[in-house]
Formats: sequence, C-alpha cells, structure tokens
Amino acid sequence: MWSREIMGIELLHIMECFIMYSVLGWIVESAYMSICNKKLTNRGFSFGPFCPIYGWGAVLGYFILSPLKDHTILLYITGALIATMFEFLVAVVMRKFLHQVWWDYTDKPFNYQGIICLESTIAWGFYALIIVKVLHRYMLYIATTIPRRIGKVVCFTVLFVYLLDFTYHLLIAIDDDFRMNMDEKKEIVQEKYKSFWRRF
Repeated sequence: MWSREIMGIELLHIMECFIMYSVLGWIVESAYMSICNKKLTNRGFSFGPFCPIYGWGAVLGYFILSPLKDHTILLYITGALIATMFEFLVAVVMRKFLHQVWWDYTDKPFNYQGIICLESTIAWGFYALIIVKVLHRYMLYIATTIPRRIGKVVCFTVLFVYLLDFTYHLLIAIDDDFRMNMDEKKEIVQEKYKSFWRRF
C-alpha cells in the first residue's frame, strides 16, 4: 500500500508530507494567533501540535496546482480561490456536524459569515506560490531521506494518535451539542406547559 504512487510520488512520502504540513501549519498559525492574542494560543482542535486542514490543503493543493508552476499569476489566483473554497466547505461541514468552527474572521474586513475573508484569500495565494514553487520540494526531500521503516512507523503512530485525539474531542463536541439540544427542548416543553395553563 505504502509504495503506491500518485502523480509519481509514493503514498508513504505523501503521508509524511501531510504530517509535516499539518505540524508546520499548527506552528505558523499558533504563533500568529499567540502574537495577536498576546498569550499562548493552541489553534488545533486536539491536544497535539497538529492541524490537518493545512496538511490536506497543502498536499491536495500541490497536486492540483503543480501544473501551473510556471504561470505565477494564474497559480496565485487559482491557489487563492481554491483554498478559499476549501476553507469555506470545511467551515460549513464543521458547523453542521460540530456546531463550531476553528477560526473566526468576523473582526476582519470583507468577511463572509466569519468563515472566509479577503485577507485570508490574499494570504492563500502567497501560500500556494510558496508551496508549489519552493516548499514542497524540500518537504519531499526530507520525506525521501527518512528510512522507509521509520517513516511507516512514524506515519502510523502519528495518524493513530491523532485519530484517538480527534475522536475524543469529537465525542465531547457531540455530547455538548446533545446537552444543548436537550436543554432547548426542555425549555420549549416548559414554555408550552406554561402557555397551556395560562389559558385557564
């Protein structure tokens, strides 16, 4: 399984890049938000230093955008638009199933529902340029220098631990949502009860 290739890159190396991008994304965003909040801020959904949205975004973005590598302006525009759509879709899914979103742009100008904004769209374009033109080749170099056995163990361990971590936090979010719905239903029943007796 690990030796299968996608666009000439082994699945093992893709997963290693995914993990590195997820950790790097967590570092960059947590550092940025810590500066903005003037206190240490963990931007991940889980306990660990891992933001899979950056891992998926970087890896999928590279595969989609790499054909545009020699067309800088088109790469920038396409990267900015695709990343913004990806961010929007992830937020919609999170709102539906978790009833929360990991980020909030309501204080940013030109934002839509607090889940996308012009500032981030501009930034995504630059990230696309950096990843496709510069960063991915170094990520791939690091991945290919890791011995295969170690790479497999690291990938399996990191993904397994994150899955447990994510599942734990997901169950907490579902339980909170369930409790909230029960409280709302209780209030509705009580209000109907009071309304009924007010008729007499």
